[in-house]
Amino acid sequence: MGLMSGKRGVIFGVANDRSIAWGIARQLHAEGATIAFTYLNEVFEKRVRPLAEGLGSELILRCDVQNDAEVEGVFSEIEQKWGSLDFVVHSIAYAGREELRQPFSRTSREGFRTALEVSAYSLVAVTRGAVPLMTNGGSVVTLTYLGSQRAMPNYNVMGVAKAALEATVRYLAAELGEKAIRVNAISAG
Repeated sequence: MGLMSGKRGVIFGVANDRSIAWGIARQLHAEGATIAFTYLNEVFEKRVRPLAEGLGSELILRCDVQNDAEVEGVFSEIEQKWGSLDFVVHSIAYAGREELRQPFSRTSREGFRTALEVSAYSLVAVTRGAVPLMTNGGSVVTLTYLGSQRAMPNYNVMGVAKAALEATVRYLAAELGEKAIRVNAISAG
């Protein structure tokens, strides 16, 4: 029996076979977990689908976290197929290339909004969808980076977004702990 035998979860943010999210997926699968995967669009589907199918996943769902209907659709599909959920892995972050290349003080309002919406607010949206399915408690895990606490060269608005993500984790953890739902951020380095 693996550590995750009988557990079901969804992973947001597998980009390719070199992404941290994919490493997490492989380890969860090796420990017996059943995993659903999401992908952003057709380009990512071409990368994610073969990986997910290689682990025997039957739920491979489109999800743009900037679209509430798509986030809700993922959890509706999971509820229909599984009824409940044990864990969520949130490995989503984005900032436009221009926002990372130029000095931080030149970050555009739209670039700032997009980085925070995709990288931090999406954890709120995803958790909101997962909580009703975590009837026996659960775990929400997201990925962060040292650039949330220290200014790192060329990290710019992503550092601010990761700092917001970490604060989001603290507030979600404080709220959901009484429901036996753990919320954590891992800085993989």
